[in-house]
Amino acid sequence: MDFFELLEQVERTPEALTIAPDWGQGRTVFGGLVVALVYAVMRSKVAAQRLPRSLSITFVAPVTPGVPICFEAEVLREGSAVSQVLGRALQNGQVLTLVQGSFGAPRASSVVVQAQPTPVLKAVGDSQELPYISQVTPEFTRHLAMRWGLGGLPFSSSQSREMGGWVRLRQQERVKTIDEAHLLGLVDAWPPAVLSLLKKPAPGSSLTWTIEFIQPLSAVTSDQWCLYRAEIEHARDGYGHIAATLWSAGGELLAISRQTVTVFD
Repeated sequence: MDFFELLEQVERTPEALTIAPDWGQGRTVFGGLVVALVYAVMRSKVAAQRLPRSLSITFVAPVTPGVPICFEAEVLREGSAVSQVLGRALQNGQVLTLVQGSFGAPRASSVVVQAQPTPVLKAVGDSQELPYISQVTPEFTRHLAMRWGLGGLPFSSSQSREMGGWVRLRQQERVKTIDEAHLLGLVDAWPPAVLSLLKKPAPGSSLTWTIEFIQPLSAVTSDQWCLYRAEIEHARDGYGHIAATLWSAGGELLAISRQTVTVFD
Protein backbone atom coordinates (compact mmCIF):
# COMPACT_ATOMS: atom_id res chain seq x y z
CA MET A 1 0.00 0.00 0.00
CA ASP A 2 1.12 3.55 -0.66
CA PHE A 3 1.07 6.40 1.86
CA PHE A 4 -2.51 7.39 1.04
CA GLU A 5 -3.81 3.81 1.28
CA LEU A 6 -2.15 3.22 4.65
CA LEU A 7 -3.67 6.41 6.07
CA GLU A 8 -7.10 5.35 4.81
CA GLN A 9 -6.60 1.87 6.27
CA VAL A 10 -5.66 3.09 9.74
CA GLU A 11 -8.84 5.16 9.85
CA ARG A 12 -10.84 1.95 9.26
CA THR A 13 -8.87 -0.53 11.37
CA PRO A 14 -6.56 1.26 13.84
CA GLU A 15 -6.54 -1.77 16.12
CA ALA A 16 -4.75 -4.07 13.65
CA LEU A 17 -2.78 -2.68 10.72
CA THR A 18 0.06 -4.61 9.08
CA ILE A 19 2.77 -2.69 7.23
CA ALA A 20 4.68 -4.54 4.51
CA PRO A 21 8.50 -4.78 4.41
CA ASP A 22 8.65 -2.36 1.46
CA TRP A 23 8.21 0.39 4.08
CA GLY A 24 11.21 -0.87 6.05
CA GLN A 25 14.06 1.23 7.39
CA GLY A 26 16.73 -1.17 8.59
CA ARG A 27 15.18 -3.37 11.26
CA THR A 28 12.12 -1.14 11.74
CA VAL A 29 9.26 0.39 9.77
CA PHE A 30 9.98 3.90 8.43
CA GLY A 31 9.50 6.18 11.43
CA GLY A 32 7.84 8.99 9.47
CA LEU A 33 5.10 6.60 8.36
CA VAL A 34 4.52 5.20 11.85
CA VAL A 35 4.20 8.71 13.31
CA ALA A 36 1.87 9.73 10.46
CA LEU A 37 -0.42 6.79 11.24
CA VAL A 38 -0.45 7.57 14.97
CA TYR A 39 -1.17 11.20 14.11
CA ALA A 40 -4.09 10.24 11.86
CA VAL A 41 -5.77 8.44 14.77
CA MET A 42 -5.04 11.38 17.08
CA ARG A 43 -6.49 13.84 14.57
CA SER A 44 -9.78 11.97 14.52
CA LYS A 45 -10.24 12.72 18.23
CA VAL A 46 -10.10 16.52 17.85
CA ALA A 47 -12.48 19.06 16.31
CA ALA A 48 -11.47 20.19 12.82
CA GLN A 49 -11.10 23.84 13.82
CA ARG A 50 -8.38 22.90 16.32
CA LEU A 51 -5.34 22.72 14.06
CA PRO A 52 -2.24 20.63 14.80
CA ARG A 53 0.40 22.94 16.23
CA SER A 54 3.10 20.57 17.48
CA LEU A 55 3.93 16.91 17.98
CA SER A 56 6.52 15.50 20.37
CA ILE A 57 7.61 11.97 19.43
CA THR A 58 9.63 9.32 21.23
CA PHE A 59 10.74 6.22 19.32
CA VAL A 60 10.65 3.66 22.13
CA ALA A 61 11.52 0.52 20.15
CA PRO A 62 11.66 -0.76 16.54
CA VAL A 63 8.38 -1.49 14.75
CA THR A 64 8.58 -4.86 12.99
CA PRO A 65 7.27 -5.01 9.41
CA GLY A 66 4.68 -7.70 8.70
CA VAL A 67 3.41 -7.85 12.29
CA PRO A 68 0.03 -6.27 13.19
CA ILE A 69 0.27 -2.85 14.85
CA CYS A 70 -2.34 -1.27 17.10
CA PHE A 71 -2.76 2.51 16.90
CA GLU A 72 -4.61 4.30 19.68
CA ALA A 73 -5.15 7.84 20.95
CA GLU A 74 -6.74 9.57 23.92
CA VAL A 75 -7.58 13.18 24.64
CA LEU A 76 -5.75 14.23 27.82
CA ARG A 77 -7.39 17.64 28.11
CA GLU A 78 -9.80 19.87 26.21
CA GLY A 79 -9.14 23.52 27.06
CA SER A 80 -10.97 26.56 25.77
CA ALA A 81 -8.74 26.70 22.69
CA VAL A 82 -6.19 23.86 22.92
CA SER A 83 -6.56 20.07 23.01
CA GLN A 84 -3.76 17.83 24.32
CA VAL A 85 -3.76 14.34 22.80
CA LEU A 86 -1.59 11.27 23.44
CA GLY A 87 -1.11 8.66 20.72
CA ARG A 88 0.63 5.29 20.70
CA ALA A 89 1.72 2.55 18.32
CA LEU A 90 1.88 -0.92 19.89
CA GLN A 91 2.94 -4.41 18.81
CA ASN A 92 2.23 -7.46 20.95
CA GLY A 93 1.09 -5.13 23.74
CA GLN A 94 4.38 -3.21 23.83
CA VAL A 95 4.45 0.55 23.22
CA LEU A 96 6.86 1.26 20.37
CA THR A 97 6.12 4.89 19.50
CA LEU A 98 4.67 7.67 21.66
CA VAL A 99 3.28 10.92 20.24
CA GLN A 100 2.02 13.84 22.32
CA GLY A 101 0.19 16.43 20.26
CA SER A 102 -1.14 19.94 20.82
CA PHE A 103 -4.08 21.07 18.68
CA GLY A 104 -5.13 24.71 18.92
CA ALA A 105 -7.78 26.93 17.40
CA PRO A 106 -6.54 30.26 15.98
CA ARG A 107 -6.82 33.35 18.21
CA ALA A 108 -6.58 37.05 17.47
CA SER A 109 -3.11 38.41 18.31
CA SER A 110 -1.05 41.50 17.60
CA VAL A 111 2.14 39.39 17.41
CA VAL A 112 3.08 38.59 13.81
CA VAL A 113 6.63 37.52 12.87
CA GLN A 114 7.44 36.30 9.37
CA ALA A 115 9.58 33.25 8.72
CA GLN A 116 13.24 33.51 7.84
CA PRO A 117 14.02 33.69 4.09
CA THR A 118 13.61 30.48 2.11
CA PRO A 119 16.89 28.57 1.63
CA VAL A 120 18.37 28.91 -1.85
CA LEU A 121 19.03 25.59 -3.62
CA LYS A 122 19.75 24.40 -7.12
CA ALA A 123 16.68 23.69 -9.22
CA VAL A 124 15.21 20.19 -8.87
CA GLY A 125 16.48 19.18 -12.31
CA ASP A 126 20.01 20.25 -11.41
CA SER A 127 20.09 18.42 -8.07
CA GLN A 128 21.50 14.92 -7.57
CA GLU A 129 18.81 12.24 -7.45
CA LEU A 130 18.85 9.71 -4.62
CA PRO A 131 17.37 6.66 -6.39
CA TYR A 132 15.90 3.61 -4.73
CA ILE A 133 18.45 0.80 -5.03
CA SER A 134 17.47 -2.59 -3.64
CA GLN A 135 19.74 -3.78 -0.80
CA VAL A 136 21.50 -0.39 -0.78
CA THR A 137 19.06 2.37 0.12
CA PRO A 138 16.35 1.92 2.79
CA GLU A 139 13.30 0.06 1.49
CA PHE A 140 10.92 2.95 2.19
CA THR A 141 12.76 5.19 -0.29
CA ARG A 142 10.93 3.41 -3.12
CA HIS A 143 7.93 5.48 -1.97
CA LEU A 144 9.66 8.87 -1.66
CA ALA A 145 11.67 10.85 -4.21
CA MET A 146 14.64 12.95 -3.07
CA ARG A 147 17.10 15.25 -4.83
CA TRP A 148 20.24 16.28 -2.94
CA GLY A 149 21.01 20.00 -2.79
CA LEU A 150 22.88 20.75 0.45
CA GLY A 151 25.75 19.09 2.28
CA GLY A 152 27.15 15.63 1.69
CA LEU A 153 25.56 12.25 1.22
CA PRO A 154 25.60 9.83 4.17
CA PHE A 155 29.06 8.42 4.96
CA SER A 156 30.80 10.84 2.59
CA SER A 157 33.08 12.39 5.25
CA SER A 158 31.50 15.78 4.58
CA GLN A 159 32.58 18.77 6.65
CA SER A 160 29.28 20.59 6.20
CA ARG A 161 26.82 21.04 9.08
CA GLU A 162 23.98 21.21 6.54
CA MET A 163 21.97 18.59 4.68
CA GLY A 164 18.98 18.99 2.45
CA GLY A 165 17.36 19.23 -0.92
CA TRP A 166 14.04 18.43 -2.57
CA VAL A 167 11.52 15.77 -1.53
CA ARG A 168 8.06 14.54 -2.54
CA LEU A 169 5.99 11.37 -2.64
CA ARG A 170 7.15 9.11 -5.47
CA GLN A 171 3.82 7.53 -6.51
CA GLN A 172 1.59 9.90 -8.43
CA GLU A 173 -1.33 7.65 -9.42
CA ARG A 174 -3.48 9.90 -7.24
CA VAL A 175 -2.51 13.56 -7.07
CA LYS A 176 -4.02 14.90 -3.86
CA THR A 177 -3.57 17.82 -1.52
CA ILE A 178 -1.31 16.66 1.29
CA ASP A 179 -1.76 17.42 4.97
CA GLU A 180 0.32 17.26 8.15
CA ALA A 181 0.41 13.45 8.07
CA HIS A 182 2.19 13.50 4.71
CA LEU A 183 4.58 16.24 5.86
CA LEU A 184 5.73 13.89 8.62
CA GLY A 185 6.84 11.44 5.96
CA LEU A 186 8.57 14.11 3.86
CA VAL A 187 10.56 15.50 6.81
CA ASP A 188 11.60 12.13 8.20
CA ALA A 189 12.59 10.76 4.78
CA TRP A 190 15.99 12.40 5.14
CA PRO A 191 18.76 10.52 6.97
CA PRO A 192 20.19 12.08 10.14
CA ALA A 193 22.48 14.88 8.98
CA VAL A 194 25.31 13.64 11.23
CA LEU A 195 25.69 10.53 9.05
CA SER A 196 27.26 12.67 6.31
CA LEU A 197 30.22 13.34 8.64
CA LEU A 198 31.13 9.66 8.84
CA LYS A 199 33.73 8.00 6.62
CA LYS A 200 32.01 4.60 6.47
CA PRO A 201 28.52 3.18 6.99
CA ALA A 202 27.22 3.00 10.55
CA PRO A 203 23.71 2.74 12.03
CA GLY A 204 21.90 5.89 13.11
CA SER A 205 18.33 6.50 14.21
CA SER A 206 16.01 9.10 15.70
CA LEU A 207 15.58 8.98 19.46
CA THR A 208 13.18 11.89 19.88
CA TRP A 209 11.54 14.21 17.40
CA THR A 210 9.58 17.44 17.79
CA ILE A 211 7.77 18.95 14.83
CA GLU A 212 5.71 22.14 14.61
CA PHE A 213 3.31 22.92 11.78
CA ILE A 214 2.84 26.44 10.39
CA GLN A 215 -0.87 27.19 10.29
CA PRO A 216 -2.86 27.71 8.23
CA LEU A 217 -1.01 25.11 6.19
CA SER A 218 -0.14 26.25 2.67
CA ALA A 219 -1.72 24.16 -0.08
CA VAL A 220 0.71 21.57 -1.47
CA THR A 221 -0.20 18.66 -3.74
CA SER A 222 1.49 15.27 -3.73
CA ASP A 223 3.19 15.85 -7.10
CA GLN A 224 4.91 19.05 -5.93
CA TRP A 225 8.43 19.18 -4.52
CA CYS A 226 9.14 20.51 -1.04
CA LEU A 227 12.44 21.96 0.13
CA TYR A 228 14.14 20.48 3.21
CA ARG A 229 17.10 21.97 5.08
CA ALA A 230 18.71 20.52 8.22
CA GLU A 231 21.56 21.87 10.33
CA ILE A 232 23.61 20.01 12.92
CA GLU A 233 23.64 22.19 16.02
CA HIS A 234 25.76 19.89 18.21
CA ALA A 235 27.01 16.31 18.28
CA ARG A 236 29.01 14.33 20.85
CA ASP A 237 29.00 11.02 22.74
CA GLY A 238 27.00 9.26 20.02
CA TYR A 239 24.13 11.78 20.02
CA GLY A 240 23.43 14.52 17.51
CA HIS A 241 21.05 17.47 17.77
CA ILE A 242 19.57 18.62 14.47
CA ALA A 243 17.21 21.47 13.57
CA ALA A 244 15.37 21.46 10.24
CA THR A 245 12.72 23.26 8.20
CA LEU A 246 10.42 22.19 5.37
CA TRP A 247 9.23 24.68 2.74
CA SER A 248 6.91 24.56 -0.24
CA ALA A 249 8.43 25.10 -3.68
CA GLY A 250 6.70 28.48 -3.63
CA GLY A 251 8.65 29.57 -0.55
CA GLU A 252 6.05 29.01 2.19
CA LEU A 253 7.32 27.60 5.49
CA LEU A 254 5.42 24.37 6.26
CA ALA A 255 7.07 22.84 9.31
CA ILE A 256 9.88 23.27 11.84
CA SER A 257 11.58 20.12 13.10
CA ARG A 258 14.09 19.16 15.77
CA GLN A 259 15.57 15.72 16.37
CA THR A 260 17.92 14.01 18.78
CA VAL A 261 19.57 11.15 16.91
CA THR A 262 21.80 8.29 17.98
CA VAL A 263 24.87 7.21 16.02
CA PHE A 264 26.59 3.85 16.50
CA ASP A 265 29.96 4.38 14.82
